[in-house]
Amino acid sequence: MKRFKIAMAAVASAALLLAGCGGEPEGPSSDFDPNAPVTLDLAFWGNDTRAGFYKNAIAKFNEKYPNITVNSTFLPFPEFWEKRQIEAAGRDLPDVMQFDYAYLRQYSQNKLLLDLKPYLGKYIKTDGFAESTLGIGVVNGVTTALPIGTNAWAMFTNTALISKSGAGAYTGGTSWDEYATWMGSVTKAGGGSVWGGTDPTGRIQNFEISLRANGKNLFDDAGAPQFTKADLADFWGKGAQVRGTGATIPTKRLLEVAPKSGFGAGLTTSELTWDNFGAGYAGDLGAAASGLALTAPPVTKAGAKDLYLKPSMLHAIAANSEHPEASALLVDFLVNSQEAGAVFGTNRGLPASSTHLAGVKLDPLSQKILDYETSIKERLGQAPPVPVVGYGSIEEKFRQLGEELGLGTVTVEQAVDQFFSEMDTILKK
Repeated sequence: MKRFKIAMAAVASAALLLAGCGGEPEGPSSDFDPNAPVTLDLAFWGNDTRAGFYKNAIAKFNEKYPNITVNSTFLPFPEFWEKRQIEAAGRDLPDVMQFDYAYLRQYSQNKLLLDLKPYLGKYIKTDGFAESTLGIGVVNGVTTALPIGTNAWAMFTNTALISKSGAGAYTGGTSWDEYATWMGSVTKAGGGSVWGGTDPTGRIQNFEISLRANGKNLFDDAGAPQFTKADLADFWGKGAQVRGTGATIPTKRLLEVAPKSGFGAGLTTSELTWDNFGAGYAGDLGAAASGLALTAPPVTKAGAKDLYLKPSMLHAIAANSEHPEASALLVDFLVNSQEAGAVFGTNRGLPASSTHLAGVKLDPLSQKILDYETSIKERLGQAPPVPVVGYGSIEEKFRQLGEELGLGTVTVEQAVDQFFSEMDTILKK
């Protein structure tokens, strides 16, 4: 597996170097025929639940554009980007892609994505977006993606499972130490069949909000890290302490239920993640999803503006698309239409477009997400700079090392050294 990942990294680097050689897009064709038969490829990451949503949305799209055939494919998040990197080498990316903010600068700067400005207003409506929201997809002055929705970092809890274990509920917004103590109480009450949560130090976002509580971001506007080895060692050291108490689910057990998370598998009662993961959890948990609740993450420093709204995901069009106009019509439908809003709800985050949001019938879970984002307004600060090129690889390395720390195959000191070595290599490319 390690050799495969190393090979993938080499292919990724080559892909982006090759892709950067492409020419400038020509813009919409004056003789585009919206009724001509066209086939588009659409790629997204997610699970079977999200795939079902896309299938239904495409069916609605075809009611309006029966001449446009849409072939969709999906993969889990890491594999999705591995495949995109390989396709970039041959400039053979799918026409329309669900896109992650972490990769936007990387693909934009290498001219892999279509400049959408010539298509805005004509093929893609913008009146439903706030000006600041439209700016989310702009890199170096070029609009290369449109946000589908926004979301925030959150704590999901399974109140039904907590009650079944006999432990007390988690109210949210406590200190990290108090949260660890609570996880331990659930694990003890669960008697080996349920745990309070997953080690939070395995996610770079939890490290990020701890930095933001102290006035820093992961990276500054120039792309330089705003944290030291000592900062990371302290963070991962706290994770080792929590794991040592037995409060969190063992990493080995997590690997056994992958690709589901411990929370999605009904083994843990809490999980820190983006708030738009709710629908995926609901799909994983089935009838047990009735106990899903959302609350604020633990607090590093009282009164800090540590949380922020980010684009949950975006839609982009490949620069190599042979059908940019038809692709733009598909993007418009997926980010703007009330029909798509009715299908997806908040699965891809709270809709960024007001016309898209107008179609959303807020089910109980969607209402919880909206209520949650309203409840954290006092903790919301300015969003961090657009992620540095290679951020996705940095995030994945952080996750991998968190997993290895959980398995005990590396020490905190070794993990910190490996992370900084990998990060420095990525940032210097």
